[in-house]
Amino acid sequence: MNLILFESAETARPLPCRDPRAAHLLQVLRRRQGDTFDAGLINGPRGKGTLAAIGPDALTLVFTWEAEPPPLDPITLIIGLPRPQTARDILRDATSLGVAAMHFVATGKGESGYAQSTLWSSGEWRRHLIAGAEQAFDTRLPEVTHGRPLLEVAASLSAGGTRVAFDNYEAALPLEQLEFGTPPHPPAFVLAVGAERGWSAADRTLLRGTGFVFAHLGPRVLRTETAVTAAVTLLKARLRPPAGRADRTSGFRPA
Repeated sequence: MNLILFESAETARPLPCRDPRAAHLLQVLRRRQGDTFDAGLINGPRGKGTLAAIGPDALTLVFTWEAEPPPLDPITLIIGLPRPQTARDILRDATSLGVAAMHFVATGKGESGYAQSTLWSSGEWRRHLIAGAEQAFDTRLPEVTHGRPLLEVAASLSAGGTRVAFDNYEAALPLEQLEFGTPPHPPAFVLAVGAERGWSAADRTLLRGTGFVFAHLGPRVLRTETAVTAAVTLLKARLRPPAGRADRTSGFRPA
């Protein structure tokens, strides 16, 4: 954890010693009474926490909040529902990369049973978003939905922006050759990655009919989680403003 995140209600009460964050503070960061650590409110400001007291069952923490982080990047992911472990990796890593939304959708070649995984039914998925944000030293979590049909999600997208679907079989151009808006005001993007068996013919027809263009990431067939990370990374690299010209509105910033 590069940043330890808390819900707003948690900051007014002691942190139980059985909580993994307490163990991280005491055993990994080796904080002692009076020490400080980097903290954040989920979808709120960052700041400093102070370990005010260490009790037998709980830690007493005091917080000082500072500025909120910049907005998330205007990138929405549509992902054919993958197996749960793959979804866990995507939830964590795409959050670390700063995408604004992830929609895990039912597709023609997808495995419908994945939507019934305890990852989704127990609410575990949110824990992976928090882990990704903590890794990135950020507090903002993306919007996430799961199990909706591809058609429903595609129809619900806001007008405008650029829509790209990745396909190793019918895409004519690599992502880096597509033409789209340039900094300092890049448009919103929707990136669609198929399920582990790829897109069906009906999926491709639906995507084309809702404004998606097809692109690929090269001749090699990638795992779903690898394709998502590669696509978002390449897009962010193309849209990054020149050094010293950060655009706080769009969320694209130089390193």
